[in-house]
Amino acid sequence: MTSVAKDTSRTLADFRRLVNLTPSQLDSWLQGDTSRKAGQHKHGGESTGHASGRRIVRILNTAKADLTDDDLAHMRKVTGYIKRHLAQRPDGDIRESTWRYSLMNWGHDPLKD
Repeated sequence: MTSVAKDTSRTLADFRRLVNLTPSQLDSWLQGDTSRKAGQHKHGGESTGHASGRRIVRILNTAKADLTDDDLAHMRKVTGYIKRHLAQRPDGDIRESTWRYSLMNWGHDPLKD
């Protein structure tokens, strides 16, 4: 296996492990006001995580053979974000926290772990 193939396999495995919302769960979440309010908003527009979530839904609905290099790069960005964010877990109840909501925009619900 070439190093590119290994990197692709690792990316796919990490993405599948960390993105624990199904496409329909994520799409449904992204339609709500709580999702739209979570995360960093540039110039009052859509948050980075919300836009990423919409792209994650498309990636989850794409056949492996049809994934582009840009899709794989976004998948690496998603897994990196989720790993970093999980390491910053706040104390206390996270059920209604902006920390959880931000992660959910990126396709990961920490309550599903």
